[in-house]
Amino acid sequence: MQPPPHPPSASELDEDTLAFVRKVFHFARTGEAAELATLLGQGLPPNLRNERGDSLLMLACYHGHADAARVLLEHGADLELMNDAGQTPLAGAAFKGDLAIATLLLDHGAAVDHAGPNGKTALMFAAMFNRGDIVRLLLARGADPFRPDADGNAILDAARRMGAGDTAELLAAATDER
Repeated sequence: MQPPPHPPSASELDEDTLAFVRKVFHFARTGEAAELATLLGQGLPPNLRNERGDSLLMLACYHGHADAARVLLEHGADLELMNDAGQTPLAGAAFKGDLAIATLLLDHGAAVDHAGPNGKTALMFAAMFNRGDIVRLLLARGADPFRPDADGNAILDAARRMGAGDTAELLAAATDER
């Protein structure tokens, strides 16, 4: 049995195909939910990724397009698919401080403590970038405030190092470490 053929590289695709692919990723970045729904309904795979490993869902979430993200989720987009930086859509929403997107992802089953190879969870991103609403949401949904990253750094320490006073205070209260 032969292994499946590798996907073609960009240099192996014709201009029409490349233009179509660019258009699809543009729809995700700009939140064109209806266009995405049409293409997904016609069989477009929901987990397409760009050259940085960003999925359509990651792009829609990172740019704050809840309707586009919802359409992708309804068509089976993988909530835990990481980009090349080891970030999930939930981590991207936490970094951006987008409460609506974070809530949408959690409501659709995103793992609250999923971490990339660096061990950073969405809670760590939210804490480091002083996203208090996201920290509160993640803690309420069961995020572990004691979980260290891959280097052993505690979330509270990371928030303090980044000068994120509000989230450091929230975490200190949640962990009784004042």
